[in-house]
Amino acid sequence: MYQVDLNSDIGESFGNYKLGLDEEVIKHVSSVNVACGWHAGDPMVMQKTVELAVKEKVSLGAHPGYPDLIGFGRREMKVTFEEAKNYIKYQIGALWAFVQGKGIKLQHIKPHGAFYNMAAKDRELAMAIAQGIYEVDSDFILVGLAGSELTKAGKEVGLKVANEVFADRAYNPDGTLVSRKKEGAVIHDVKVAISRVLRMVKEGKVEAINGEDIFIQADTICVHGDNPQAVSFVNTIRNALQKEGIEVTSMGSFIK
Repeated sequence: MYQVDLNSDIGESFGNYKLGLDEEVIKHVSSVNVACGWHAGDPMVMQKTVELAVKEKVSLGAHPGYPDLIGFGRREMKVTFEEAKNYIKYQIGALWAFVQGKGIKLQHIKPHGAFYNMAAKDRELAMAIAQGIYEVDSDFILVGLAGSELTKAGKEVGLKVANEVFADRAYNPDGTLVSRKKEGAVIHDVKVAISRVLRMVKEGKVEAINGEDIFIQADTICVHGDNPQAVSFVNTIRNALQKEGIEVTSMGSFIK
């Protein structure tokens, strides 16, 4: 049987500002990535989000980003190797405290925003992230863009790795995501998105924006749930996967 994880970024509210529909999207995924307070989230939000994940019985992961609340962690930053490594450690530790208080474990680490996207191409940054994770707990799963420098670095340092794919994003021939600034970068047709997801999981292939088929490994699918249409989209994808005999389950159950 084919197996795949569905993950979503949650816990990204901050103080009086509410972002996302966490209570809805969490019902349709198998793993969640929780903001650790640097690009979004705060202690109260982190506690509430961990409690929600425990209640809904989904696996938890840390979602560390750059220290950039105003830019939501989407602005590129130039940091040293040691800074990047310690940024990861600090944020894992913050979320770990809330998780520990519930007597459960962190399953994975998925960098956020510019941290994630830059590490997909920058080997030095990718190695800093991977080493930082390994030094905290070598049993964590590192989630990164499928076939990227980040997943390569994870394997090199000895971490378990989950290759992530995106249901609603177009790919370049080299396996990177097409910039949102370019036409066709985001796929709005649900039927097209589902067709692409099924092919990624079952065939290990996806059609790049130039029409060329490229190989891709899909261990976990990122789905967004920050508006009502997106939540419906997540549910539709999960149902389509299950109808095709693909088991939706947390990545920790099949990545060893």
